[in-house]
Amino acid sequence: MDAAQLRAMQAPIKDKYKGQPETALITLKAKGTLDDTNIACKVETGRALAVAGLHPATGGSGMELCSGDMLLEALVACAGVTIKAVSTALAIPVKAGTVSAEGDLDFRGTLGVAKDAPVGFREIRLQFALDTDATQDQLDQLLKLTERYCVVYQTIAKGPSVNISLQRM
Repeated sequence: MDAAQLRAMQAPIKDKYKGQPETALITLKAKGTLDDTNIACKVETGRALAVAGLHPATGGSGMELCSGDMLLEALVACAGVTIKAVSTALAIPVKAGTVSAEGDLDFRGTLGVAKDAPVGFREIRLQFALDTDATQDQLDQLLKLTERYCVVYQTIAKGPSVNISLQRM
């Protein structure tokens, strides 16, 4: 896909959202079912069933997906799609590339071992490696716009309000 094809594909969508901003508000959903025998949650991904469980550092077997890994995977996926879309839209040639994310966790927090240990990632590092002949100015613009438009990155970085509730079935 080139820049013209991307613009042509997105133009009617952008026009609709400009004229009818309420149609741009979409609620994404995720749903999981608690496993009745293991400490696990079966998450419906839309493509397959993913089973999330405890990380081995908290007593898990390592057979299930770790939700922390899943968060980093979502970041990598979103950032990868975003950088590809931005490079295409700006006609910045990218021959190949990789996206990686890593994050530091202190499992004492989630296990309640140390009250001063945070629960959650202390730091997340997102890195791109690109095979490109782009100028440094183009690369700077590419990174700036990828950061601006990556939904998962912005969600993690800005920390939206989250409401939590519990009800009986």
